[in-house]
Amino acid sequence: MAMSEPTEDGAMEVLTFNLRDETFALEAILVREVMDCATETSVPGAAPFVNAVINFRGRVIPLVDLRLAFGLERAPTTIDSRIVVIEHPLDGEPTLIGLRADKVHEVTSIARADTETAPRVGLRWRSDFIRCLARRNGDVIVVPDLDQIFTTRGGASGVVVQLS
Repeated sequence: MAMSEPTEDGAMEVLTFNLRDETFALEAILVREVMDCATETSVPGAAPFVNAVINFRGRVIPLVDLRLAFGLERAPTTIDSRIVVIEHPLDGEPTLIGLRADKVHEVTSIARADTETAPRVGLRWRSDFIRCLARRNGDVIVVPDLDQIFTTRGGASGVVVQLS
């Protein structure tokens, strides 16, 4: 999936959030809602990083923990924890997915000139899980490659949770 069209000044609009002590960003166009943590239902046999579902406006949607996809430890829910509900195409179908976040910050712009591809060495994460890195105010922001993560960690057809 290609990044959304840049704004007139070449920037992309993103929602920034934390996973552990790292700052991540998702394209704002994907985000449907940021919500408080909800009651989760475990799904036995599901991929570890998507082993629960939640009720979102009367629909059951998978709850993804990107920390686990990036090899970080699961973290306890805190007062700052949120669920970022995104709409992301899986197998060509727009799919609602909840993403755990330790803290959600803001919607902001990142200039394309401030982004670069992830280096192949020197990162503690798989570089193919990172669409790009961005520098902003001296910090590094990770923009994950959701297509690659969902395909690799969620099985051949992405984040699919079988409900029976």
